[in-house]
Amino acid sequence: MQFDDDADLDTSEVKDVRGSRVPGGKATVGGGIVGFIALILGVLFGVGPEQLGLSSGDPAPVATASSLAQVEQTCRTGADANTREDCRTVAVVNSVQDFWRSEYARRGGRYGDARTVMFSDRVATACGSATSAVGPFYCPGDRQVYLDLGFFDELRNTFGSSGDFAQAYVVAHEYGHHIQNMMGTLARSQDGRTGAGSNAVRVELQADCYAGVWARHATTTPDEKTGRPLLTQLTDQDIRDGMEAAAAVGDDRIQEKFQGRVTPENWTHGSAAQRQQWFYTGYTSGDMARCNTFR
Repeated sequence: MQFDDDADLDTSEVKDVRGSRVPGGKATVGGGIVGFIALILGVLFGVGPEQLGLSSGDPAPVATASSLAQVEQTCRTGADANTREDCRTVAVVNSVQDFWRSEYARRGGRYGDARTVMFSDRVATACGSATSAVGPFYCPGDRQVYLDLGFFDELRNTFGSSGDFAQAYVVAHEYGHHIQNMMGTLARSQDGRTGAGSNAVRVELQADCYAGVWARHATTTPDEKTGRPLLTQLTDQDIRDGMEAAAAVGDDRIQEKFQGRVTPENWTHGSAAQRQQWFYTGYTSGDMARCNTFR
């Protein structure tokens, strides 16, 4: 995965609150055994933390003196994205949103931007207060994606999924939830049901498919400012890395790894095979209309 070295990154699409604190936060998901339960429940990069009954109404994060890693100071160009993980995330967010703006315009609609919030340890959202144990998620209440970059270490070390595009897949999946929120399909996951055929699973698989659609067009969608694609190269290995990331966080693999058995009646995200299938469907077709997982 290679970005245009000379391209300017738009850091306004990312808010960096790493090193900030959440005053009065009452998050009910944390590390240790509670984080382990979060994994078993399959909450890894899905929809907002209210799925776990997290607190709501907490104040916004407050920056402290330790908040030193601000992307607007360090992530200026595509060259930065090719060398730094946080800058690469900024570039992926830019590329994903460039595509969806273009796609909505092509269809006669208007895309509504969604910002990504980079945090560390804990964050307050319109969906409640959450910790890093929840994994990356999208909050429909404030239309923002939340991401602790430490999750990518977990993706590599715990789930055995590496490669820069594995990270890009995670970001693109979360923006798939934003598309669902705009289209009114996201709420279908909130009926409280689980299982292989549940709406919760169908929503997650559709977000995988939308991530694949972006990947198909990532190297041809022009940046709004330069007219050139921000992402200049995706290799077959990159797509394989994305496929492996999709499989690594399948419900069956997570359950087998952490509880020693597979219980499909508790699935909320879909099996490894399903996640790969729908990402690949989006990638090979390049057509969001092919992502109807509810049929």
